[in-house]
Amino acid sequence: MALAACAALLVLPAAGRRPSQAPVAVDLAWPQAKRAAITADLPDGTAYQPGLFLDANTSVGSAPTRDGKSVRLVLVRSGGPVQEIQRLPQRRYPSFSAFTAAGDVLVWVERTNPGPSQVWTASLRHGRPRMLAGNAGDIQFDDSEDDLVIAAGRAYWVVTGAAGVTDVRSVALTGGAVADRAEPGDWKLSSWPWLVDGVTETAGATRLRNLITGRDEPVAPASHGTVRCSPAWCRVARLESGGTFVNLMRPDGSHREPIGDATMTAVLTDPAPLGRFEILGKIDANTALTNHVQLIAYEIATRRLVLISPDAFDMHYRAGVLWWSTGNNDSFIRHALDLRTV
Repeated sequence: MALAACAALLVLPAAGRRPSQAPVAVDLAWPQAKRAAITADLPDGTAYQPGLFLDANTSVGSAPTRDGKSVRLVLVRSGGPVQEIQRLPQRRYPSFSAFTAAGDVLVWVERTNPGPSQVWTASLRHGRPRMLAGNAGDIQFDDSEDDLVIAAGRAYWVVTGAAGVTDVRSVALTGGAVADRAEPGDWKLSSWPWLVDGVTETAGATRLRNLITGRDEPVAPASHGTVRCSPAWCRVARLESGGTFVNLMRPDGSHREPIGDATMTAVLTDPAPLGRFEILGKIDANTALTNHVQLIAYEIATRRLVLISPDAFDMHYRAGVLWWSTGNNDSFIRHALDLRTV
């Protein structure tokens, strides 16, 4: 399948013009969108750090126990009881990361110190955890929803291999031996079954590789810019007169589209969530003091700017759900927006 076909059904905008209108308030632009506001703490008063939203009201993340002796992996449903999935002793400095889910199957990476990174899974229905890989290797984390990918009944991740080689590793969700596939080059996982290169290069992506067919697709070069790509869209942070501007284009260079002005910057690692939006932060006089931004979505099909929050920080995205915080570090509220419902 050609890369352009990955999003062939999308309505494409007229290329080459910057959106000039003021952002539309999210309530007016997307009245049907599912949203939620979430307190920073769990009902027992412990600080909660979400790592994956399954929908606007349901998330998975970590929180300490009330006595501070352990860290819990929990499933949190609005209005429902907190479901504990895993518990690790605080003295071992545990961490839970790279959450991903398919159906009722949750997969994540956990690590204690000392100890290797491990891949675990649990059912979102009953929550009983099982280890899939006891030593997953030096997993590459890019704060991307594709750091850990579920596809065809397996969990996939990449680790740094020998010089000039990336190891693509996987394990069946039912358990078993870890498979290891060496791919020459410097790669990260993208939307299955694609890899994208340029992880450590200033210019960014130059190729996408299909893990099923082995075929490479070149990424059109962008002079004076850094390129981050998915199989459907590339985001280019491009130096122009007046500052750095964000552009979108197809990997083959077609449908190149400037979005926003020099006051706007991309706030997510992954370009073009769902192939439909680019998420931006508008920098203003308040940003230098607070590190907060106006959180804005650019609708690719309509070229419309949508103001999601006038004052946001700590923005994240996974699997169709965007979440962020408002307030300050001492007293804040998290907000979630399910972009799949737009």
